[in-house]
Amino acid sequence: MNVDAAWLVVLAVAPGIVIAGVVWWLDRFDREPHDLVIGCFLWGAVIIVPVAVIEIGLGAIAPLNRSVFGSAVLSAFGIVAFTEEAAKYLVARLYVYPRSDFDEPYDGITYCVMVGMGFATLENLLYVFGAESEPVGLALVRMVTAVPAHAANGVLMGYFLGNAKFASRRWGYHLAALASAVTAHGLYDVFLFYENPGLITLGALVVLGIATWLSIRAIKQHLQTSPFREQ
Repeated sequence: MNVDAAWLVVLAVAPGIVIAGVVWWLDRFDREPHDLVIGCFLWGAVIIVPVAVIEIGLGAIAPLNRSVFGSAVLSAFGIVAFTEEAAKYLVARLYVYPRSDFDEPYDGITYCVMVGMGFATLENLLYVFGAESEPVGLALVRMVTAVPAHAANGVLMGYFLGNAKFASRRWGYHLAALASAVTAHGLYDVFLFYENPGLITLGALVVLGIATWLSIRAIKQHLQTSPFREQ
């Protein structure tokens, strides 16, 4: 691997790892074990394969027409957002949700963000090394847009999944976990898919800003109400 390729790898991989590390570090009252954290990250990367197959198949049935807003909405929500967030939800639900280490609501945020960052990191590598031109510029743009968007989606999903773990009536929280992530992801992608430069710049950044703000509030709330806080 030459120097330029090595720098591209660093630019593509670093954002996801840094965000994952920060979310894990913030859980200062009861940090999650490394094996589960790394496992979630790796599973997040692995699910890109089936997700890509599904999205390609659905895209062939309902191809995206960037000049038609309805087509952009269908592709953003029905094909990309739902497929990707449902896959992330299944990993968190099946891999870590039943485990005893999932012992406080904030753990939902930790594990869902790990899954999301694994997904975003491999996705970043594929986009950057598949770019026909300006891969460094693409990596820098995705560093402050796509990767944080995946992180915000993970926080929103994890917030509700954490609530579900310790609630008496759980199905509503499970539904909210998936719906919140799909909504944030879909709204963000609509503005990227629709062929309107002004909407792309304004709409996507506004959605990302709102999702990030909600994520920060969700993190603060679960940390403040941690059962391990007094200990």
